[in-house]
Amino acid sequence: PKKAASTNKQLPPKSKLELALEKMGMLDVKKEIPGIYVDLMYTRADNFTGKVLYRNLNRAYLHPDAIAPLKEAQAKLKELRPDLSLKVYDAARPRSIQQQMWAVVENTDLEDFVANPNKSGGGPHNYGIAVDVTLVDCTGHPIPMGSEYDYFGNRSRVDLEAQLIEQGEINQRELLNRQLLREVMTEAGWIVEPSEWWHFNAMTLEDASQRLSVID
Repeated sequence: PKKAASTNKQLPPKSKLELALEKMGMLDVKKEIPGIYVDLMYTRADNFTGKVLYRNLNRAYLHPDAIAPLKEAQAKLKELRPDLSLKVYDAARPRSIQQQMWAVVENTDLEDFVANPNKSGGGPHNYGIAVDVTLVDCTGHPIPMGSEYDYFGNRSRVDLEAQLIEQGEINQRELLNRQLLREVMTEAGWIVEPSEWWHFNAMTLEDASQRLSVID
């Protein structure tokens, strides 16, 4: 099991990349939403690529149009379940990192789980309008969701949940936890990604590519 990250984790000084993101107008999730948990998965090697991808990105950043609905979702969650909180696994992501991820899944049956950075100028994370998020208890530990984050298989899919329940792949508690996450996120305006229970977009990729600058 993955260890929970403390909300008070000591971070190094801001890197050139982080300063560049701020210059683009991206906002620090932790700074903007006090009490939210951040545990960037790609700062560690225990992700689907098996290597550290974020060597100069230690803070979660989002476009202001994504910060506002995430703040609203956290507030809605606290109203419904004061014992729970949102935890961010990933947010704004440079397209150069997206290229490394895509190289791992290209021409495999896992392509559905990673955005192709060569289309539409990049994926939603590359515009700072996507967030990977879960629910955690008061100690920061994730509650059961039926699969780990970044599990590339049917158990991650939102659009197969009825089938997954019927087959015993996920249980009722895990389904209710997913539904609670979707409830607070969609009521705040987030768009569900059918292939990944943890992934939400603040706007369509088409809108992002027309309105925003990609993070290289």
